[in-house]
Amino acid sequence: MEGELRRGIGSGEWQPGELLPSEGELAVRFDVSRTVVREAISRLRAAGLVETRRGRGTSVLARPAAQDFTHSLGTVRNRQDRLHLLELRRGIEVEAAALTATRHTPAALAAIDAALRRTATVRGGASDAVEADFAFHRAIAAATANRFYLDLLDTLGPGAITRPYAGPDPDPAHLDQVLGEHRRIRDAIAAGDALGAAAAMRTHLDASIARLQG
Repeated sequence: MEGELRRGIGSGEWQPGELLPSEGELAVRFDVSRTVVREAISRLRAAGLVETRRGRGTSVLARPAAQDFTHSLGTVRNRQDRLHLLELRRGIEVEAAALTATRHTPAALAAIDAALRRTATVRGGASDAVEADFAFHRAIAAATANRFYLDLLDTLGPGAITRPYAGPDPDPAHLDQVLGEHRRIRDAIAAGDALGAAAAMRTHLDASIARLQG
């Protein structure tokens, strides 16, 4: 939902100085948990787009540049665009998985495991599946110890993952496939196997492309 908020600010839906809807209203609007809303607002604050004041709420500070990468993400409209996004992610996340295998800390691996458990227990609709999937990839990016991987993945946001989960109820067989792929990535990372982690991430994203094409 961070991408949607950025696009709303950029399009003028919310003007500088205007308050964003409340945390509860945003959770309902985007069909996500309040935790997801708080994380998105936190990243917008870090980007200098909003500020939050106790007792007043969150207000818009500035509009993102019209032609920045976030703006480009707002023009993703069809399957071909989403395939291209997956190709971009493959170029980024394969190397991120390799770095994480050699650099992760026990706390970082625990965060990856927590995200993996979240994927394994998804019982809601497409929005829950997307957020769980994104949380796993984000935890790997965070564990690279290179903040630019995390910044870039946050810019892409969960929207880069949405399409394969089309419909209110994701296919259980699809969820099982993704979970198995995620587990293989995690196990290679935990073993410190950089080549194995990179290969497992490439296999996962290649499979995501194949699912989207199918």
